[in-house]
Amino acid sequence: MTDRPLLRADRVALNPIPWINVKADPSDPDSESLWLFADPAFRADYPRVLRAIRASGFAATMMEVLDTQTLFDYQRMVEDADLALAPGYASVALPEDHGVLFDPASAEGVRWFDGVRRRAEESLFFGLDTIFLAPEVTWAPGAIRTRDAAAVGAGFHPGRLSRVIDVIGRAAEVLAAEGVRAGLHNHIGTWIETEAEIEQALADIPSALLGASFDIGHLAWAGIDAAALIRRHAERVIDLHVKDLDLSIAAATRGEPTPYRTAVDRGIFREPGLGDLDIDGALAALPESWDGWVIVEVDRATMAPEESAAASWKWVAARL
Repeated sequence: MTDRPLLRADRVALNPIPWINVKADPSDPDSESLWLFADPAFRADYPRVLRAIRASGFAATMMEVLDTQTLFDYQRMVEDADLALAPGYASVALPEDHGVLFDPASAEGVRWFDGVRRRAEESLFFGLDTIFLAPEVTWAPGAIRTRDAAAVGAGFHPGRLSRVIDVIGRAAEVLAAEGVRAGLHNHIGTWIETEAEIEQALADIPSALLGASFDIGHLAWAGIDAAALIRRHAERVIDLHVKDLDLSIAAATRGEPTPYRTAVDRGIFREPGLGDLDIDGALAALPESWDGWVIVEVDRATMAPEESAAASWKWVAARL
C-alpha cells in the first residue's frame, strides 16, 4: 500500500450485489444462478439489504432503482437506511443481437435508448451526474462471450466492434444531453471486453463525451494491467468498480474456453484483500487530485452477504 490514503470516506460505496447474485442453493455450486433484482419479490427485502450495507460501515451504496418501484419509493428506502447514493450503471444492446434493424433517425431508433434515458432521469433525481456505461451482457443462445469463452475476446469482428462503439457513443450523447457524464465500463462477456477493444472505443469516442469508469477486476480477468491502463487514461477516469480475484482461475479461463458463469461458480471473485489482485497498485495509479467514486463490487460473495460487506469495509477502512 502507498504512503498516502487511497480512498475518500465520502467517495466509497458498496454495490448490493452480494445479496443479489446468488445460488439457488448456496451449498451447491451447480444449482441455478439467481439475479434477484429481476425478481419482484425482492422489493420487500430491499430495505433490509440497504440497512445491512449501512450496518457494515459503508455510508453509500450504488444507485439501483428496481423496475418495480418508483423513484420516490426507492428514495424512502435509501433515506430510511441512512445511506447516500453513488453512480449507477447503464447498458445498451446492439440491435442486431436482438434481430432488430431500423433507421437510427426513426422513432424506433430513438426509443432504443429509452432505458438509458431512464437511468439519466434516476441519476439526476438523486443528484448524480456520472454513470457507468457498458454494452449489454447477454446470456441468449449464441452469446459466445458469456456462454462459451469469457475474457478472451471470443468472436471478435471489427465491423461489429465499430457498431457497438457507435451505439455506445449514441448512448453517451443521450446521457450528455441530460447532463450526465458517461464513463466507459468494461465488463467481461460484452463486446468491449479486451484491452484492444477498450482502447478502440476510447479512441473513437471523444473524451469530452465519454470518460472511463473501469472495473479493476474485470480488467485483470481479461489479462489487462489495470494500473497501466489507469495511468494511460488518468485524465479520463471518472469512477471505478473495485473487486478482488483469484488470478489462477482468471488465467485458467483465458487458457481454456470457459463460460462466464462457470468461472464465477469456481470462485473467481473475491472480497477486496482476499484475492491476488494488486488493487492498491491500481488505485495508486490515479492522480492525487482524483475525486471520483470507488464502488466495491463483489460479483459473487465468498461468504454470507453481511460477512462479505463487513470484510469489504474492513479493507476500505484501512485505506481511508
